[in-house]
Amino acid sequence: MKVSKEQMAENRERILDAAAQLFREKGFDGIGVADLMKSAGLTHGGFYGHFASKDELMAQASARALQRLQSAWAALAREAAAQGQEPLAAIEAAYLSPRHRDAPGQGCLLAALGSDTARQGPAVRRAVTEGVRAQLDGLAGLVPGRTKAAKRQRALADYASLVGAMVLARAVDDPALSDEILHAAAAALRLPAVPSAR
Repeated sequence: MKVSKEQMAENRERILDAAAQLFREKGFDGIGVADLMKSAGLTHGGFYGHFASKDELMAQASARALQRLQSAWAALAREAAAQGQEPLAAIEAAYLSPRHRDAPGQGCLLAALGSDTARQGPAVRRAVTEGVRAQLDGLAGLVPGRTKAAKRQRALADYASLVGAMVLARAVDDPALSDEILHAAAAALRLPAVPSAR
């Protein structure tokens, strides 16, 4: 049975969405093509009609996850500004939330796969580099600072603090310590107290 161009495009979107979530949940090596395709509701044989390799899928799924996070941050910033709140604080508070910590498949690619990304090939690393640059540019537009260089430095420091705190909060098996890490990062960024969820 021949598949229409529209159906092919829809299937490709389903694969990318499933991959972006599953890679963040299980790691790049934690799920194979067959299980990924099954999760997307498609057969394993159809994979190569969409992607030349798993590496290509990993790069495109990484780009998608980073683009979606950037879009979510932009929406949070707009919503906060419309409500008279500080956009940067809204983004950072959402990032450091127990909800984000407890749902890696829906959250930041770097917090879920940062160290794994460093071991991947050039296509994945390029996609992540471009996504990080875009997110830093977005953050630099929100952080205080007198010069462009000062804003960039603050954006880099804040981003590194967010990702590092989330990695640590997810890594430990002590719920109280995990909450403490989120609280400490929020305090360092001068945010309101992060609620505990565990």
